[in-house]
Amino acid sequence: MKKIKNIPKFDRPREKLQKKGVKALSNLELMTALLGKGVKGRDVFRVAKDVLKVAENDFDNLTVEKLEKIDGIGLAKACQILSAIELVKRLLTKDSIKIRTAKDIVKLVEELKERKQEYFLTFTLDGGGNLIRERTVFIGTLNQSLVHPREVFADAITDRAAAIIFVHNHPSGNLTPSREDKLITKRLIETGNIVGINVLDHIIVSKNGHFSFKTEGILEEENDDTR
Repeated sequence: MKKIKNIPKFDRPREKLQKKGVKALSNLELMTALLGKGVKGRDVFRVAKDVLKVAENDFDNLTVEKLEKIDGIGLAKACQILSAIELVKRLLTKDSIKIRTAKDIVKLVEELKERKQEYFLTFTLDGGGNLIRERTVFIGTLNQSLVHPREVFADAITDRAAAIIFVHNHPSGNLTPSREDKLITKRLIETGNIVGINVLDHIIVSKNGHFSFKTEGILEEENDDTR
């Protein structure tokens, strides 16, 4: 493994990037440029090679803990690497669907207003408020035994979501949340607090419009009750 001190200065990763542009660098050189330097006894190229190996083998599940196991990577560098990866992901999805209000979600579920059965959907979001994925979790009359937090949050955890929004329809047209709706919401908020996924809203839709737990202040009330 070559050492950076043995490479002519003009051909070192950062100097090469400056002169020839970022596309001229190999993956190893890019990681070396990101890390900047190694640690005592381990040249930056050796550390970068180990980071690349871990990243290439398990990119979607990369964590601070996994990176810190690499000799030469501490908390600061692990956070630096993960932050760079997340920033790129967000920039690449900048044209994706951004969720800011309940109306943004309602636009995506117009077909639910005419359904004759109840549908329970989840929308997972990243830290920037971008929609990761929409899923239909349950079809039928909602109750606590059927809308189980395990099923609701399993995919959200897989998505590595920062937040989640719930949506279900009322075929009757009545937008008032039932006692069961409130109990389910409270239970899901409790689970979200445990797993670290923020429940942003629970929206009820019908042919007569929509009802947002957040807009009506009910979400905050349920959140307070779980603390």
